[in-house]
Amino acid sequence: MHTALVLVHDADLSRGHRLVGTLRPALEAQGLTVVVGTTVGPSPLLTDLPDPATLRTLVVMGSGAAAYDDTVPWLGAELAYLRRAVDAGTPVLGVCFGGQALSRVLGGVVSEAPAGEHGFLDVETADPALVPAGPWFEYHGDRFTVPPGAVEVARTSRAVQAFVAGPHLGVQFHPEIDPGAFSAWEETWELTGPPPPEAAALVPGLRREIADREPEAAAACARLVEAFLARADELQAEDETAA
Repeated sequence: MHTALVLVHDADLSRGHRLVGTLRPALEAQGLTVVVGTTVGPSPLLTDLPDPATLRTLVVMGSGAAAYDDTVPWLGAELAYLRRAVDAGTPVLGVCFGGQALSRVLGGVVSEAPAGEHGFLDVETADPALVPAGPWFEYHGDRFTVPPGAVEVARTSRAVQAFVAGPHLGVQFHPEIDPGAFSAWEETWELTGPPPPEAAALVPGLRREIADREPEAAAACARLVEAFLARADELQAEDETAA
């Protein structure tokens, strides 16, 4: 199994490929073939996605939708697909909305946060080998809880930032951020409406900082992906030994 499926939340996959950002080279550096798919669109695109049991890993990306909003037309099907991946033991990396969806599938709670987080922030980490202190790029107004049986890995004063559950990792920040991914976000805002005023006011400065930090952010993403997959391999080896 050498495929990494990256789920983006955009019906335009030409833009969706840009949304993957630095996660593509990070996954490819681990010998994986990256396939980009989506659950968003006018037809039930889940039929086009591979059996999650055949994947090396499933990565679920961010979205402007809320992971707790069951009126989102594609959310139920995506949560069901994510559940299939978890049940199959396929390591899942959930990014921002993806981390929230993973939390929800595992029994956690997703809700609107009292205050959002925007920009490059350091996190308090209990496992710096897996999730270093950062800085990591934040752009969210919702938050997740640590699901039952999972372990909190990182947090800020406003929100849990990372948890592990078996081979799975959910993060609230955006390790994939680069200028191309951010410009794709801006294009989606032109279609769906701008972010809240307090966040929109930060966009020009964030755009410049993302460009300035591009090399270090890409290196941090690569380390995170490597550690995530190595941890999943170790857990699988332990399970096979125990069996």
